[in-house]
Amino acid sequence: MTTLSIFDQNQPDRAHTVTRDTAQIRERLAEQGIRFEQWPTRDLPADATPESILEAYGDEIARLKEESGFQTADVISLNPDNPKKGELRQKFLDEHVHSEDEVRFFVRGNGLFYLHLGDQIYAVLCEKNDLISVPDGTRHWFDMGPEPAFTCIRLFSNPEGWVADFTGEDIASHLPRYEALAGAGG
Repeated sequence: MTTLSIFDQNQPDRAHTVTRDTAQIRERLAEQGIRFEQWPTRDLPADATPESILEAYGDEIARLKEESGFQTADVISLNPDNPKKGELRQKFLDEHVHSEDEVRFFVRGNGLFYLHLGDQIYAVLCEKNDLISVPDGTRHWFDMGPEPAFTCIRLFSNPEGWVADFTGEDIASHLPRYEALAGAGG
């Protein structure tokens, strides 16, 4: 279940706010300039190709491209049998920023976005049908868990795709990981 947990960066061991109410999640994130929405479910086969996924969500993708100037969209999928899952998980676990918005729509599965906003950390467990847009320059990281199982549509302004600038801060190592929060949230 989609969950928002808010932590104080100086007391990262326990969330002071937790909600599973998607209207509250959308409102709390909007207050911080984070776009969060849910798209209608599409009945797609488990082996749907990236092309068929992009086609199924074509109207929503076109709307975001028009509204925000995104140039490209692609599909990323990861499963627990991927031999590089540990390496891929580690790639996203350190705090970083981007020079463009990071947009993810979860077609299946889930993942945990951590947003470092002032002295608070917003941990957003995104599930199937959730879209999150992290504005450029926002300090954040992503945890897909030890057994990743998700498919996401990604939108980019930069045709070269995902480019991160790591902050060098170790805040991510002080917060509960996916295993603790997804178990509590889902």
